[in-house]
Amino acid sequence: MAAQVQRMSRLMVKTLRDDPADAETLSHKLLVRAGYVRRNAAGIWSWLPLGKQVLENVTRVVREEMDAIGGQEVLLPAVLPKEPYEATGRWEEYGAELFRLKDRKGADYLLGPTHEEIFTLLVKDQCTSYKDLPVILYQIQSKYRDEARPRSGILRSREFLMKDSYSFDTTDEGLARAYALHREAYIKIFRRLGLEHHIVSAVSGAMGGSASEEFLAPAAAGEDTFVHCPSCGYAANTEAVTFTFEAAPAAEHPPLEALDTPDTPTIETLAQYLGVPASATLKNLLVKVDGEIVAVGVPGDREVDLGKLANHLAPSEVELVTAEDFTGRPDLVRGYVGPQGLEKVRYLADPRIAAGTAWITGANREGVHARNVVAGRDFEVDEYVDVVVVEDGDPCPTCGTGLRLGRAIEIGHIFQLGRKYADAFQLDVLGSNGKPERVTMGSYGVGVSRAVAALAEQTADAQGLCWPREIAPADVHVVAAGKALQTEFALQAADQLAAAGLRVLVDERAGVSPGVKFTDAELIGVPKILVAGRRAAEGVVELKDRRTGEREELPLAEAVTRLATV
Repeated sequence: MAAQVQRMSRLMVKTLRDDPADAETLSHKLLVRAGYVRRNAAGIWSWLPLGKQVLENVTRVVREEMDAIGGQEVLLPAVLPKEPYEATGRWEEYGAELFRLKDRKGADYLLGPTHEEIFTLLVKDQCTSYKDLPVILYQIQSKYRDEARPRSGILRSREFLMKDSYSFDTTDEGLARAYALHREAYIKIFRRLGLEHHIVSAVSGAMGGSASEEFLAPAAAGEDTFVHCPSCGYAANTEAVTFTFEAAPAAEHPPLEALDTPDTPTIETLAQYLGVPASATLKNLLVKVDGEIVAVGVPGDREVDLGKLANHLAPSEVELVTAEDFTGRPDLVRGYVGPQGLEKVRYLADPRIAAGTAWITGANREGVHARNVVAGRDFEVDEYVDVVVVEDGDPCPTCGTGLRLGRAIEIGHIFQLGRKYADAFQLDVLGSNGKPERVTMGSYGVGVSRAVAALAEQTADAQGLCWPREIAPADVHVVAAGKALQTEFALQAADQLAAAGLRVLVDERAGVSPGVKFTDAELIGVPKILVAGRRAAEGVVELKDRRTGEREELPLAEAVTRLATV
């Protein structure tokens, strides 16, 4: 069956020579310039014909691999009632990210950010016996999150296309099998899409549950930071990295000593004034946890990872203190806080602040620090938490080799949710023993629209987009160099290619210079470019590989045969 030929003269595609003024990432620039997407508002995008074809190709790959593991596709509403999300606490937990709305009667609704609650209720309605399980349900649907700073084009938008699937089992072993099935399916999906990716340990966050892994596509535009070990293969999101430290050997320390240190409110100024390394100092960060001030102590040469801290303290809300929080608190001296003088303040500390270690830290007086402040002698730690920002070269938790940092785009995430949502809705089925059994769940997401941007980031070059064939909007981009004979030959070539089953985009636009056509072909990024040029009268075309730049001249029939057998 002949494939369709798309003519540039009839296609809604308007390419741009210049980058959009607000674009910072490569994918944002090129997807707009090549006519794949157009912005409607901050974080809200329209997909034009070429972009929609790429999006549908990614969707097809995802659907095929989900069907291959026994997934059943459904489509749930995007406008959802408030009550299920209240039952799980996520109506409040999502905070400002949730799009909330009211109907004409004043009832509360939301635009779905994710659908665990609704899928749970669906299975509760449809499945009553252990014989109905296990089951995997999925949908490919738009999701909505009110990003505070939507940016990077379709990479971080407020409306996005996502595949979310959910597994339901009666046993933990069944959940583990469903998790493994999804993990392998995701590997196949991203391999087919041509996406380089790492599988890393992750935190579950607002989703809840136990085991959690992310699929990250390395890219300079990525907002996720991950670590990987070049020796043993360990990989994790930096928020999921945990270190263990041996207890410091017992040692005698001199008594605590106060030091006059004028104008040294920062670690940098203090270390310079005393001539000591920053690692000898103790940094104390003040935060508010549900409105209560909490201090977090870390070595002075490290920073607190606020994401890690928030995950550890979830679902409590964590925010930095402001100048107003010091009012009426004489024990809190800005820039000179030390744990040995805090009153009614919970003190969390990095494991490096082990009992018996001595530090230089604030003396809780303006312009004064203290030396030989010993953990366990001069102050107590209420709880040890691993919340420092991971740095390049930190020891691998598995083998001790120095870790390497990388930037990446999150393209998939899989969770073993367990019974969090089943408990919230009393999702039980009748077991083989005739007694109710509580169902256990998994949740698995693929960012479908985000995968398009991730591919653009990984594969584009200086000339434009450069799609893998699996998801490109066409297999071959035929370019008529300009003259009537060449245009006629280009259309003939397009028909022959289509008859061989190839998807064809042909640029037969009249009045457009060959240079513009060639530039557009490079920008649009179809993997093969076939030019009807100077040897068209001889039946010879030029075939160019968009990725490698290799080109050769050969008879049209041979070009068609070669392209059809790739």
